[in-house]
Amino acid sequence: MKIGYLRVSTEDQSHQRQMDSLSQICDELYIETLSASSKKRPVFEAVLAKLQSGDTLVIHDLDRAFRSTIDALMQAQKLRERGVHFQIVNLNVDTATPAGQLTYTVLAAYAEFERQTLIQRTREGMQAAKKRGVRLGRPRKLTTVQLAEARQALQEGNTTLVALAKRLGCSRDTLSKTLKI
Repeated sequence: MKIGYLRVSTEDQSHQRQMDSLSQICDELYIETLSASSKKRPVFEAVLAKLQSGDTLVIHDLDRAFRSTIDALMQAQKLRERGVHFQIVNLNVDTATPAGQLTYTVLAAYAEFERQTLIQRTREGMQAAKKRGVRLGRPRKLTTVQLAEARQALQEGNTTLVALAKRLGCSRDTLSKTLKI
């Protein structure tokens, strides 16, 4: 039996490309919507548990199922030990053959390299932005002017922290942390 696993990271993403590819060759399809880095992937775990000797796990892209090269290689080994084959459609890789196993190992290493390179570039980009004075993270809730007015109002003692926070449209904790009081 060929069992297909499809995954997208968010509700905004479409699984249609994967669905079109896998529906033609799979007996069953299972769809999951969550990040690959999630600690628990219930659909993926259920698919792995369902697979029996002689079955084939089919995915469209390598990164749809695995978090890292090590994860991919370990899962492929576990599947082989159970007599389960593994197929990556867009790469025409089938681990039922020795050539497919070799190709899979090389591709998994390349996918991990690509992922690590992306992480490195992101970090470098963030560092470069910080050097240029760009503030990263969530936008500030209060402007510099609002903070100056809040400090002055509290020093004059004509308002409370709670009342001031309400007037500024933020929580008391946000105002307190921002003013460092």
